Amino acid sequence: MRACVISDVHGNLHALEAVLEAVADEEADELWCLGDLVGYGPRPNACCRLVAERADMCLVGNHDLAVLGDLDLDFFAPDAAASARWTAAALEPEPEAFLRSLEPTGTREGVGLYHASPRDPVWEYVLSGEVAAASLLAAPEELVLVGHSHVALAFSLSEGALDGDVAPEGTEEDLGSADRWLMNPGSVGQPRDGDARAAYLVLDLGARRASFRRVRYDVERTQEELRERGLPEALAARLEHGV
Repeated sequence: MRACVISDVHGNLHALEAVLEAVADEEADELWCLGDLVGYGPRPNACCRLVAERADMCLVGNHDLAVLGDLDLDFFAPDAAASARWTAAALEPEPEAFLRSLEPTGTREGVGLYHASPRDPVWEYVLSGEVAAASLLAAPEELVLVGHSHVALAFSLSEGALDGDVAPEGTEEDLGSADRWLMNPGSVGQPRDGDARAAYLVLDLGARRASFRRVRYDVERTQEELRERGLPEALAARLEHGV
């Protein structure tokens, strides 16, 4: 089984299209999405339709739930809340129905999929070794995939010893070298690890390999679309810096 993993598309159609074009060359058997298809970005409907068409497994994220009215926007930063309100008004019936059909957790081929973390699939950020270790211990699966933080990560746990950190492009991991793994593919539509390129992860479960990938996309087109829709300027500006 060879799978490509994406997460945190956030309505960025041009980033998603670039990733899907790259994924087409990976000869993957399946595509998995860890949630947050909408929020922040200017093209929520097109992104939902593409993921619904292409993904074999998809989760719902906290921004998706906020747009659906299932989370209180008081818990979101002002720009995120403003974007969620705009997205809720722009969301069409078919994409809305797709988002409502999703859950924040799932399993595929014995791999645990969580939007945020095994301990809190909607809200908890896995960014530190301490949280990564606790997440691995809370999950029944030996390989755990999370999104939510917009940072590509790879953590391993063997005999109580944790290792790992940020996983930049080109990072290759031997899944057979540790007892348990937690990985974040990074964000398609709004990376926050200092690399503005869209991120995805390739898993070869047969060969026990994981490969972290990045792909360039037309950031300026997404920025133009954000500004045309009157969305907060900060959401456009941050895209070119990957923060």
